[in-house]
Amino acid sequence: MSPKEAILALNLLPSFGPVRISRLLESFGSAEKVLGASAGSLQRVDGIGPETAKIITSWQDHADPSKELAEAAERGISIITRDDPAYPQHLLQAYDSPILLYVWGEILPRDRYAISIVGSRRTTSYGVNVTKKITYQLAHAGFTIISGLARGIDTSAHEAALAAKGRTIAIVGSGLARLYPPENLTLAEKIAAGNGAVISEFPLHKAPDKQTFPIRNRVVAAWCQALLVTECPAWSGSLITANLASEYGKPIFAIPGPIDKPSSAGCHQLIRDGATLVTDASHIIDDLGELPFSRTMETSGKTEGPAPELPPEEAAIIAAMAPGDELAIDTLIATTGLPSSAVTAALFKLELRRLVRPLPGFRFTRR
Repeated sequence: MSPKEAILALNLLPSFGPVRISRLLESFGSAEKVLGASAGSLQRVDGIGPETAKIITSWQDHADPSKELAEAAERGISIITRDDPAYPQHLLQAYDSPILLYVWGEILPRDRYAISIVGSRRTTSYGVNVTKKITYQLAHAGFTIISGLARGIDTSAHEAALAAKGRTIAIVGSGLARLYPPENLTLAEKIAAGNGAVISEFPLHKAPDKQTFPIRNRVVAAWCQALLVTECPAWSGSLITANLASEYGKPIFAIPGPIDKPSSAGCHQLIRDGATLVTDASHIIDDLGELPFSRTMETSGKTEGPAPELPPEEAAIIAAMAPGDELAIDTLIATTGLPSSAVTAALFKLELRRLVRPLPGFRFTRR
């Protein structure tokens, strides 16, 4: 049995979470040794009682890792463990990080620059509009958008990220063979087709239930650089996700709404509790200080190069502007050879990305 199959077998066992499995791995050194351990030695691990030890010693009655791997491969789903280079670094830093991830699509190094967006399943037109506006701006600025593929705000966030030609990660509260909600299958397919990934830590055929969604929410909270709540009532699960993100040390942002609408009461509560009030993506970008386009990615101490790449027209304008230059639009048109309409549109997008700054007299300079 390979190390991945052994980890997968532990993840397939009923009633086993990442914290308990981590204790076992720490005690025995590897998943293979855990599966081969005696009931007595297993019970010496904190949190492992007789019933749990019995499940582990008879693991073959509960799990078939080779079958799970084969089905995942047939569905185009990869399975990555904590020691895989593709495993998200922010997530790895959480004490309760998933033992493994089922990935439909692809995780890229640039996805470490991510903002999670959450909110109510029951949205208003106001909530949908502000979510799409700010998500579009953030995705266009280069941030990967993380959400939970749920109805309502989650769906709006994923759709806006795709509309901005950005990347988005959907963390689901079910197995990928039991995608929930089913009406978002088409959206999931668009995400997985080169625009991000749909991800779960649950076995392929795990059905969603009241426990899987809070488990999913901790991944949404742990992966990101910051978390934004766009609309939610006072009793929303989004507040739990925000609290989790705060425990992980992530900055929390919230969008205010009409003071007489219960649909925004949760956001107002977060703001009273210290979340940063935002009405535009620039507030989040300014607080974070740096943009993905302006940073050099460093993973495991190695330089990966700039991420992500600018679209061709925007890249041409940046190449034409040396640091300190203050160039008029006519100069940029002549230097790049681009039509005036293309230069104007690209400059607007570069402003959103915080890569250029407008000056009086329709001149621009690099930030």
